[in-house]
Amino acid sequence: MRFDIITIFPKVFRSYFNESIISRAQKRGLAKIKIWDLKKFLREGERVDDRPYGGGPGMVLKIEPIAKALDSILQLRRPTSKSGKTSDVLITFLSASGKQFNSKMAGDFAKKYKWIIFICGHYEGVDERVKSMIENLKLKIENLSIGPYVLTGGELPAMVVVDAVLRKIPGVLGKYESLEEKRHGIGVPVYTRPEIFKWKGGTYKVTKILLSGNHKKIGNWRIKHKIKNKALQY
Repeated sequence: MRFDIITIFPKVFRSYFNESIISRAQKRGLAKIKIWDLKKFLREGERVDDRPYGGGPGMVLKIEPIAKALDSILQLRRPTSKSGKTSDVLITFLSASGKQFNSKMAGDFAKKYKWIIFICGHYEGVDERVKSMIENLKLKIENLSIGPYVLTGGELPAMVVVDAVLRKIPGVLGKYESLEEKRHGIGVPVYTRPEIFKWKGGTYKVTKILLSGNHKKIGNWRIKHKIKNKALQY
């Protein structure tokens, strides 16, 4: 699966995407992630943002550099499906006003799309005409938020969405059973060695039922402690 991210802060992605599972997924060819620095699509002396029409505080990311960045990305050969048809491309805006992203959406994206392009908003957001421009290209648009709060930009949400979608792609976690939501369930307490841990006068033990060897009772205990949250279902 391919991910292209348009941002004015390209460096923030390096450490996260170059570590652990996401790094391994890229090395194994299961994912390709490319970061596009929006500032590189500016004319000499031009700013990436400007004051909003109608007045008000803050600055707005300009349409022209975003259009140029999208043009460069879309000129790349699109991935094709097994049927030989060109796969759909999803273009994602990341903003506090978007639809709240959840685990089901992550699974749907992993199944439906081979290519997701992110536009990371910042400051007061992105010129609204960018959406009209994308609609004219007959491409799918999603406006996403990762929670009921406001962040300073779309960079963190882009990392969250990439991580959540990649986990749903077969082979990324090694085994399908590695998905927590498919194995024990979200929120189930977990323990490991040592069985008894003593610290500053306190003694901390592993729950006895997990040491019983009775897999039926252990399974029932895990079901009892599983968080029942539809947003976390596949």
